[in-house]
Amino acid sequence: QVQLVESGGGLAQAGGSLRLSCAASGSIFSINRMGWYRQAPGKQRELVAASTSGGRTNYADSVKGRFTISRDNAKNTVYLQMNSLEPEDTAVYYCNAGVRTRVAGEIYDYWGQGTQVTVSS
Repeated sequence: QVQLVESGGGLAQAGGSLRLSCAASGSIFSINRMGWYRQAPGKQRELVAASTSGGRTNYADSVKGRFTISRDNAKNTVYLQMNSLEPEDTAVYYCNAGVRTRVAGEIYDYWGQGTQVTVSS
């Protein structure tokens, strides 16, 4: 079993910053992709940013230039630095990881429990 534990959400003012962290633990052989998704009330969950084990990253257009995803592979941890926050960034943010639990095994998707980010204007 694999667990993803998020931290760092909260309340920020527009223009402010927050940093999210997500640590993976459990039966992990390797982690392929790690990323952040978000879901605002009444909207579908959307990709915010993702990072491969090789360091390639991709971002939603709405956060490019403001958010930065990074990983510490030794700690199985992914971070999301969020700067210049906007009220439209208000959502529950979910950590996601593609995890291989054994050698040559399949990659399974795991999700964190979500952390609330609220940006006030």
